[in-house]
Amino acid sequence: MMDASIELHGVSKSFGATRAVRNLDLAVPAGSLCGFLGPNGAGKTTTIRMIMSIIYPDEGAIEVLGGSALKSKDRIGYLPEERGVYRKMRVGEFLHYIATLKGVDRRGLASHIKTWLDRVELPGVYSKRCEELSKGMQQKVQFLAAIIHDPDLLIFDEPFSGLDPVNTELLNRLIRELHGQGKTIIFSTHILHQAELLCERIFLINHGVKLLDATFQEIRERYDPRTIVAEPIDGEISPDGIEGLVAVRRMGDGPAQELELAPDANPQTVMHRIMERYRVRSIELRQLSLDEVFVQLVQRDEGKDAAMQARESLSHV
Repeated sequence: MMDASIELHGVSKSFGATRAVRNLDLAVPAGSLCGFLGPNGAGKTTTIRMIMSIIYPDEGAIEVLGGSALKSKDRIGYLPEERGVYRKMRVGEFLHYIATLKGVDRRGLASHIKTWLDRVELPGVYSKRCEELSKGMQQKVQFLAAIIHDPDLLIFDEPFSGLDPVNTELLNRLIRELHGQGKTIIFSTHILHQAELLCERIFLINHGVKLLDATFQEIRERYDPRTIVAEPIDGEISPDGIEGLVAVRRMGDGPAQELELAPDANPQTVMHRIMERYRVRSIELRQLSLDEVFVQLVQRDEGKDAAMQARESLSHV
């Protein structure tokens, strides 16, 4: 693994009788785009606050950019879960104030801020008071406050919460662009499809316990869905006589079928056997879903009922 921008070693944190984070180990590679995932209450925000030195762990050690977040604060951009701007300040004044706190040169700063306001589709708000903006607009201003000083490390806590689909996609594009510039980005979310769109690495926790820490490629290799999706042209595919195929299920009212593979079957070999025997319009190995991986892991860790509750939490957003 390349050098890590963030490292956690055996980190635990309790609030009274509640253990929010339990013996957590994590390394975020420099230059990576990492999704910090889990349902509401999983311990994501507590962990991020410890990374930012807002609160401190009861046990364990944390390194951020080789030291503490406090020592490297001008190299870090942080968007907290609790949204907030100085409501009486004008937008340009607010962003100017935040940028200068982070050591940005005042020369050309007003022009720089206006350029970024245009990029997040907030033209003409430079002189408006923050309280005049909608919540979504205020959220984009706070996003700019996190990136205006061009930091090396960006930490976004639930950055898409409360945004409509258009502004969610806008933020997606900006995050991809910032990552393309070599910045290390970690963002927390309980909306798994956002992570599937953006991330190259996934860190998944539940009840403060790490369940998964891997790249997408590693996840696909580790959690093979063992299912082929095929759409036959004539009739239906049967598992009879096709070695490696153990069950077939219809998908809705259409012609598509899910074909379950034997544990030791080679998917490519089985697909070749199917195409030799049947005419098919399409056939492919079903794409893995983070939601399915999450449910598998929670089932293993807590049992079926808890897994379904977690899935319900993830789906009602």
